Amino acid sequence: MNTATPAPTPTDPANKEERLKAFLLRKANGGDVYFKSKFIADEVGLSPKEIGALMVKLRESAPDLVIEKWSYTSATTWRVRRA
Repeated sequence: MNTATPAPTPTDPANKEERLKAFLLRKANGGDVYFKSKFIADEVGLSPKEIGALMVKLRESAPDLVIEKWSYTSATTWRVRRA
């Protein structure tokens, strides 16, 4: 009987959230970061829609980041900084 947990795949929701969180932590090391999901999608390997949904989740679950909806002009601009 194999009791090992399967390795997470790049499409696992938890993996996507962790990947985005790690990206945001790296970017926020230099101070406030402002971005639109569509402009970081390729770099993070997620769709803009996935990023938007994960940003809402990370606002609640990432105490080391402060995430704000900053403005809306054709897409949401997010402001992220270290807590």
